Amino acid sequence: MGNIKAIAIHLPQFHPFAENDEWWGRGFTEWTNVARAKPLYKGHYQPHLPSDLGYYDLRLEESRIAQAELAKEYGIYGFCYYHYWFNGKRIMNAPIDGILASGKPDFPFMLCWANETWSRRWLGEEKEVLIKQDYGPEDSYNHAKWLCDKVFIDKRYITIHGRPAFMIYRPHDLPDYKQTIAIFKEVALKAGLPEPFMIASNSHSHNLEGFDQVMNFQPQLSLLKNAFKDHSSLSKFVQNRKLGVNSASLKVYDYSAVKRIMAAVKLNYKFFPCVFVGWDNTARRGKNGIIIANQNKADFKQSLIEAKNIVKDNPADEQIVFINAWNEWAEGNHLEPDHKSGHEYLEAVKEVFNG
Repeated sequence: MGNIKAIAIHLPQFHPFAENDEWWGRGFTEWTNVARAKPLYKGHYQPHLPSDLGYYDLRLEESRIAQAELAKEYGIYGFCYYHYWFNGKRIMNAPIDGILASGKPDFPFMLCWANETWSRRWLGEEKEVLIKQDYGPEDSYNHAKWLCDKVFIDKRYITIHGRPAFMIYRPHDLPDYKQTIAIFKEVALKAGLPEPFMIASNSHSHNLEGFDQVMNFQPQLSLLKNAFKDHSSLSKFVQNRKLGVNSASLKVYDYSAVKRIMAAVKLNYKFFPCVFVGWDNTARRGKNGIIIANQNKADFKQSLIEAKNIVKDNPADEQIVFINAWNEWAEGNHLEPDHKSGHEYLEAVKEVFNG
């Protein structure tokens, strides 16, 4: 099992850009949410504050190199960067553009198209739309051409069976995802490149026939009772009291129990496992956030071992485990070291994948 690769999902939002300035105020970055988080009950760990890498700016090459060096040191094979494409307009693109232009860091990477409409609220609810995803065959051709011309040709780009790996976060938001797959493959072949290896995230749907592989996204928050109910209820009070939290409105879950719930789901199709590090998005959503408490290295490490076992008999190039996430700080979901846990979760990765 020595060839199994751990790929960490990476959020490139840690830098100012024009759209965020317009929507949220000048200088806004993901750190703005992170730093203003407050504990909502006794013992609630907030805010999550970075230690080793500090409040970095991903426009800086030094920051991107430091991330890659830390990841490599602890057994991460590569990063899967979220990629934002809105009918030809790219958002949050400075880090990727810097990586492509400079050739640094010398670290494997791939892209996941985060094809969500952006709205005034978090978690993908379409309330006040900020920038909408529109789809069509012409846009698919333009998107595929940009990928083939600028990205898939990069020597660091992750391939599976010699084909550039590309993930789509919400496949069923596309009017006809099979047509999109066909267009991407057609454009690549015309460019003299191998067909892309198309991966679907099942974060919002399971009927994904036609993709080369599926990533079993975690955390699947829809599996948690009351997760999307913001109002107070007796059910929430009873649920929270079991964890020592006196609240009928907060949504608090036990890390170990959540790991068991998600591991118990049986899928009738092949997939790449995805292991989540932690979850607490109250930095974004305040008292309406979802808190997975009692996060610990032992349960995280065990979930990595289980994921590794799922892929150990796959073809060599498909022995891949995704880790969510490298740096989703506003979701309390990060391998990057913080002041509370230090390198614990990175050490778990190293023990499982390099042990």
